[in-house]
Amino acid sequence: MYKGILHTHYLVVTLFLFIYVIKTILLLSNKGDLLANFTKKVRVAEMIISTLFLLTGIYLATKLPFGGKYDYLFWIKIVMVFASIPLAVIGFKKGNKTLAALSLLLITGSFGIAEVYSKRKGVAADNAAIASTDGKTLYEVKCAMCHGNDGKLGMAGAKDLSATALNNGEIASVILNGKGSMNKVEVNEEQASAIAAYVAASLKGH
Repeated sequence: MYKGILHTHYLVVTLFLFIYVIKTILLLSNKGDLLANFTKKVRVAEMIISTLFLLTGIYLATKLPFGGKYDYLFWIKIVMVFASIPLAVIGFKKGNKTLAALSLLLITGSFGIAEVYSKRKGVAADNAAIASTDGKTLYEVKCAMCHGNDGKLGMAGAKDLSATALNNGEIASVILNGKGSMNKVEVNEEQASAIAAYVAASLKGH
């Protein structure tokens, strides 16, 4: 379910941004008649896309693994998204080019910040465990943000590790290759085996 909603979110975000870019270009080009005609034609689609944008975004936000020094970037993104909405409404309604352009700048900037947030959290985790071969340390850095310290957190579509039926080799394979909504974890085979052994000994069946 998580993976499907994530893909839906990316799709509606792309469509949402596409519509906003066209409307902003028409406004900045002083093509009022074309803007009014385009707005009328996409009104229903825009309402559906905006609703899906909001609903999928809220769902994904509830699945994010918070608890790091870069979480402030997520909140900056949220502020930028919500600030862009009234600016866009007023800008297009009043034909104010400055507000419309500012709204587009905020919404595109929020997507860029989201990418930075995702990459920095990953880099921070990698730097903390890059040389470790201790299963517990690796699990806490690489896995706990989604699976939780007890394996039951379930963030971002993560499976309940306490109830897994996989053996050590299968767990290590999922870590190295990914499965379903889980991407592969950037560890070597030795580290993957150490994590799998820790999961089997400390989390599985607890």
